[in-house]
Amino acid sequence: MTQPRAAATDVRAETVAVTAGRPAHEPDEPLNTPLHLASTYVAGGALEYGRYGNPSWAAFEEALGALEGGRATSFASGIAAVDAVLELVPTGGLVVAPRHSYTGTVLQLDARVESGRIRVAYVDVTDTAAVAAACEGAALLWFESPTNPALELGDVPALVAGAHAHGALVAIDNTFATPLRQRPIADGADLVVHSATKYLSGHSDVIMGAVVTNDDALAQRLVDRRSLGGAIPSAFEAFLALRGLRTLHVRLDRAERNARDLVERLAGHPDLQEVRYPGFGAVISLVVAGGAEGADRFVAAARLWVHATSLGGVESTLERRRRWAAEADTIPAGLVRLSVGIEHVDDLAADLLQALDAAR
Repeated sequence: MTQPRAAATDVRAETVAVTAGRPAHEPDEPLNTPLHLASTYVAGGALEYGRYGNPSWAAFEEALGALEGGRATSFASGIAAVDAVLELVPTGGLVVAPRHSYTGTVLQLDARVESGRIRVAYVDVTDTAAVAAACEGAALLWFESPTNPALELGDVPALVAGAHAHGALVAIDNTFATPLRQRPIADGADLVVHSATKYLSGHSDVIMGAVVTNDDALAQRLVDRRSLGGAIPSAFEAFLALRGLRTLHVRLDRAERNARDLVERLAGHPDLQEVRYPGFGAVISLVVAGGAEGADRFVAAARLWVHATSLGGVESTLERRRRWAAEADTIPAGLVRLSVGIEHVDDLAADLLQALDAAR
């Protein structure tokens, strides 16, 4: 078996995305790590059984780990990756998390609270001092920056330092920013979580997650959790995710450029109460006038934009987030989250403007 080839450490992230996790540069070796469809291996090696490892996972993990600056462990989904991190918290431990977080994460936290497994303190991630104070006695600070879907930004280095001062681990969901816009491990974070379903794979055809850490003991605990719990990715999903990762920088650059252009065009629109954009990435949140009803009319009137709950693909999608009962009631009822794709920006803008007109 050919081991994945690590990218050179003295090149830029865009080059790492293309080169990491490749087979060795030897005659007749393929450029890409082949798809390994195997549940069983000949005994005596490092793998033994398909629940413990797969060369297709290893290639993806090599590439993502190189981008984030740590060791990656892949999982069956983003929420499985979240679950693995939360299982690091001891029974009765305190988790500090933003009140505006991905609903799947909040549901995971609340379920553990209801069962008595952990305690949770919800905070405003933009209030650095309050977050640090809440970390006293905490086992884990979990946060997103930007948050989903409020798009609030936390001061990552300061929050990490504040949590570490109280002895808490820090896990950051980096799905929106990607390692091309933010590298939390470089800022001291212990764990970085991704829904690889989104920007990393980038084509709305993969469900997969990953956790990255530069702590060998934590990495082994994550691998053990995956092996025992069975939340393993399929080899095909890992193969597709790595193929998508190769073009992350190209897709993100284009989508981000589109997002910035749209923010400029939509700013001050009379039918929008607010345009939220964190200054990077390709997610925008619009607060549509008329509350839930106005936002629903706006979404229904879109023709090019697709009404869908996921994000990070090459196509542009939009969704009113409060249609989900689990979404925080502090999120405006008329907030519509936009995942900006790579279509021509003039077409995207024209469709949003006609939808706003139709929603009046």
